[in-house]
Amino acid sequence: MSDQRVRFGIKTTPMHVSYDDIRRVWQEADALPEIEDAWLWDHLLPLRGPKDGQVHEGWTLLSALAAQTERLRLGLLVTSNRVRPPAVLGKMASTVDVISGGRLVMGIGVGGTHQPPGTGGIAGENPAIAEHEAYGLSLVPPGEGVARLGETVEILRRMWTQDEPFDFEGRYYRLRGTRNEPKPVQRPGPPLLIGGWGTRLLRLVAEQADIWNIPGPPHNDVEFVAERGRVLGAHCADIGRDPREITRSVQVVVSYDDPAATRATVADLIGIGVNHVVLGLPQPYPPGVARWLVDEIIAGVREGGRRPEAGTARPHLTERAGTRGSCPAAAPPPVPV
Repeated sequence: MSDQRVRFGIKTTPMHVSYDDIRRVWQEADALPEIEDAWLWDHLLPLRGPKDGQVHEGWTLLSALAAQTERLRLGLLVTSNRVRPPAVLGKMASTVDVISGGRLVMGIGVGGTHQPPGTGGIAGENPAIAEHEAYGLSLVPPGEGVARLGETVEILRRMWTQDEPFDFEGRYYRLRGTRNEPKPVQRPGPPLLIGGWGTRLLRLVAEQADIWNIPGPPHNDVEFVAERGRVLGAHCADIGRDPREITRSVQVVVSYDDPAATRATVADLIGIGVNHVVLGLPQPYPPGVARWLVDEIIAGVREGGRRPEAGTARPHLTERAGTRGSCPAAAPPPVPV
C-alpha cells in the first residue's frame, strides 16, 4: 500500500450494531472494487451511546468476516497493544491471514495509557480507564506504551519470518522457544499499519511501518494531520528513509446528511498528501450503504467534488432514537506520545 494512488476503505464500528448488519455491509463492499479494504476496531465496551450496548470483539469478528469475503483487505483500526500478549497476537494474525488468503493488514497502536489530567479521551474523559478496569487490563505511561509497541513489532516480524524456534529478551516481554506455524500467506508478513499521532510514536512509524493511520474526530482537522505528517517526515529524514514509502492513512466519519462536507474533507486531506482514506460509517448501517459510499463520496471525490448523476439519494435509515449519527467510527482515545 505504499504507492501514491488514493485508496478508499470502509470502517464498521462493531458497537450498538448486530453481527448480521456488519456482515451485510462487508459483503456488499466486497463486491465493489472502489472499496479496497474494510476495518473494525478493538474496544470491549461502548465508547458512545448506552453503556450496556453490545460490542463485538474485534479479532474474533475479523476472522469470521475474513471467511465470508473474498477480495477486501482487512484489519483492525487499530489493535490495542494492551489487550493481548505479543506472541498470542502474532499467532492470531497469522491465522487470520491464512483464513483470508493473504488479505490481512496488521493494524496496531499503543492502546490504553495513563493520560495527564484533562487530556484523556474525548471532552476530557478517558473511556480506556473503565474499559481496562472492567477486563482486568493495565494502563501504562505513554512512553512505556510506545516502547512496548516497538517490542511487539519485533516479535511479530520474527514470528512471521523465522522458521526455527527463537527466544526474545526485551525490557517488557520475554519469550522462550517461540515458534509459529503456519506462517502468514503474505511474505514476509502482512503490511504493518501503526495508528496514532504522538511524536515518539511517529518515530516508530518512520522506523517500522508500511502505513501510518491517524484516527478521525476530533483529530481529522486537515492542518493537524498536515503538521503531524511533517513530524513524520522529519523522523524519516533523520533515519534516511524515503517518506513516500509510508502510506498516509486517515479515518473520516461520513455524514449521511451532508455528503458534500465529507467529500470536501476528503479532498482537502488528499491535497496534503493523504493517499488512503477510511470512510467510517455512523450507526445504524442502512441497506445499500456501501454502494452509496461509492456513488456519493468516492466517485464525487474522484470527479473533483462534483455530485454524481446517479446514486446520490441519502441512504434509507431505520429510525432509531439516539443512534443515527451518534456513534463515531471510533477513534481510540488520544495517546499524546
